[in-house]
Amino acid sequence: MAGSKVRMPASLAHIHSDTPMGANLVAGGATFRVWAPKAKAVYVVGDFNHRVRNDAALLTRDQQGHWRGFLPGVKDRHRYMFYVVGEGSEGLKRDPYARELEAPFPAECMVRRTDFPWHDCGYGTPPFHEFVLYQLHVGTFFTPNLPRKGGTFLDVARKLPYLADLGVTALQLMPIQEFQTRFSLGYNGTDYFSPEMDFAVADADLPPYVEEVNRLLDAKRLPRYRAQDLRGEMNQLKALVDLGHCHGLAVLFDVVYNHAGGDFGDQSLYFFDRQPGSGGQRNSLYFTDRGHAGGLVFDFAKPEVRDFLIQNAKCFLSEYRVDGFRYDQVSVIDHDGAPDGWRFCQDLTSTLHAQRPETVHLAEYWGVNPLVVAPPLIGAGFDTTLTDGLRIAIRDVIGNASAPDERPLDMTGLARSLWPEGFQQQWRFVQGPENHDIVYNGREARIARLGDPDHPRSWFARSRARVATGLSLTAPGIPMLFMGQEFLEDKQWSDDFVAHGNLLLYWAGLDQGDKQMLDHLRFIRELLAVRRRCPGLRGEGFRVVHVHDQNRVLAFHRWVEGEGLDVLVVLHLANATRVGYRIGFPGGGDWREIFNSDAYENWLNAGTAGNSGRVTALPHPLHGFDYSANLVLPANSMLIFSR
Repeated sequence: MAGSKVRMPASLAHIHSDTPMGANLVAGGATFRVWAPKAKAVYVVGDFNHRVRNDAALLTRDQQGHWRGFLPGVKDRHRYMFYVVGEGSEGLKRDPYARELEAPFPAECMVRRTDFPWHDCGYGTPPFHEFVLYQLHVGTFFTPNLPRKGGTFLDVARKLPYLADLGVTALQLMPIQEFQTRFSLGYNGTDYFSPEMDFAVADADLPPYVEEVNRLLDAKRLPRYRAQDLRGEMNQLKALVDLGHCHGLAVLFDVVYNHAGGDFGDQSLYFFDRQPGSGGQRNSLYFTDRGHAGGLVFDFAKPEVRDFLIQNAKCFLSEYRVDGFRYDQVSVIDHDGAPDGWRFCQDLTSTLHAQRPETVHLAEYWGVNPLVVAPPLIGAGFDTTLTDGLRIAIRDVIGNASAPDERPLDMTGLARSLWPEGFQQQWRFVQGPENHDIVYNGREARIARLGDPDHPRSWFARSRARVATGLSLTAPGIPMLFMGQEFLEDKQWSDDFVAHGNLLLYWAGLDQGDKQMLDHLRFIRELLAVRRRCPGLRGEGFRVVHVHDQNRVLAFHRWVEGEGLDVLVVLHLANATRVGYRIGFPGGGDWREIFNSDAYENWLNAGTAGNSGRVTALPHPLHGFDYSANLVLPANSMLIFSR
């Protein structure tokens, strides 16, 4: 039309059907791509164009509702935002695919290079049956800079030698994606590709951290980081993964693909293409109208939403080199995301298994459903899943054992919980008596306090805690410890380290030589060493040998199918030592008593009750075996026997 202005949007150089989402550096600038199907216009504004919203900043829409374009002059750490014009409103939006945000919140996005000086330390993700998980919350695990700041990725890195020495094989980090509140468990994120800003060390505070993590590399005779390598939360999280691998530790991320938000904010992915709110939550683009945990359930019917979440996991696998994921509330994806949530899980696990077959995919699904770990044709395709049967049974017997009487304990129920019904391999389920949900402030007691509520450091508490944790580390399943469990932490925990600073982990006790904590730490460390040395404790062979509720005794047999390598584990939760207690053994002759938890009471316990390191199984049939042996069972103890 005569006199009309011809609009010249951003260049489509470097743009093609496989142009990645978000902002990605290429020669001479960066490509931008964002999904906003009902927007009338989308601009990209930032440091590179003085934040001027003009034709040169206007992206071009394709038939799938993606807006894309190439802008010259974009460099690493340039800040940017999308300006979205919709039917309901217009204004700035953060890139849902932004790799990093800049504090303070509400924050701008940052264009970032994805390279990092990874170390070639020969690390490989362990086989699933060798996983021992250690769950921690980055903001409260180790907090040397309180009250000014909570814990950071690099603070966790400082504890890697301690965790490696403990003997766990994998760190399971509670959610590390950006959340908008100062304190959070992490399950209310809205910026899925951006690590939490509060978990980063600011540039001005970096020098001592750079020196300290480089000392970790020096000890491994590996090249040092440069200061610029550790600038920003993205690189600091990568450094944590890198250093974890250098210390022989896998790293798992906890991801929340069932819902997002809580406090979305106008610049978040909520109502991203700025449609009218009068149309209901389905106008919000990414979500359904179903709520969960204060947020909204993702709309799994939309291919773009499914792809957003799958690309998020793929990014963590490729750019962060993580060893797997813990998926929050897969049951919500299935139930509240019906009828498309289950198919999304199948697409997710199939895609990720194809990308990195050795990574582990751990589902949280309530109630426990073995189909979640079945192959995608019939199941959801995850590798392993959380279970609660053993946790509930352990807490039941330990809680009842703390009563001042000799009541029978439900050792039968405990035995029944050791291998949950419907699972074909023992590594298909994850178990442990503590986790972040159970022992959170205001909920259930930690094991030490459960064992003696009035005196959580008494002999009763300490000995029962050894039995409870010892059982979880020798039973079938992938065992999981919650931070502090290894040194007898008896307080609940909270993510709010200001209001509940009294609930932070008692690291000072270890530093000051607290004898009870050090003894329990030794107990865990040496039991995990036994687990590593004894393939039977990681094998598929399992049988309950003997259970007696009145005597408070449980014995079970573990072995490697086709090889033997038999191990017999005996638990005793009576408050007095039993002598001459006969139990069936899977073979005759001498058996070594390779572990006795009573030895860790005031280590080394000069009064340890036990079997002097050896018993002889004689041909007296018992408990389905042809042989049996008379045992001394220390009060509140766990014994392990092997050939």
